[in-house]
Amino acid sequence: MAKFIQEFKDFAIKGNVVDMAVGIIIGTAFNNVVNTLVKKVVMPPLSLLTDGVNFVDKKYVLRTASETSEEVAIGYGELISVLIDFLIIALTIFMVIKFMNRFKKKAEDPKNQTVETPKNIELLSNIEQLLEQQNHILQKKKE
Repeated sequence: MAKFIQEFKDFAIKGNVVDMAVGIIIGTAFNNVVNTLVKKVVMPPLSLLTDGVNFVDKKYVLRTASETSEEVAIGYGELISVLIDFLIIALTIFMVIKFMNRFKKKAEDPKNQTVETPKNIELLSNIEQLLEQQNHILQKKKE
């Protein structure tokens, strides 16, 4: 039991839980930004293109409401709105990751002097250069 508790402490302290919590908080905030972007920026022009049709209110009525029963309808407009949300989120995440990868490649390039190269990449680059020199020397000896 003590080993289990120690493993849990190690898991929580090493940052896995903290990283996950930060990701969830940022994701929630990002969700609000995307919802506002879709509802207030994307949907109004799209609604203009479709003669003022509000997609969220679009539905296919299977049974109209009466005194004894409620309306039964398929809300396809809300599905369209959610799909647009998804596409905007996917595109935004793609662009952010692409932007981050560009900086990561610059940081990992040992020849790039504008960005400080991480020590592990610098050491690997030095080892690679030494191996190339060693191979060059060995090839000269064979000739």
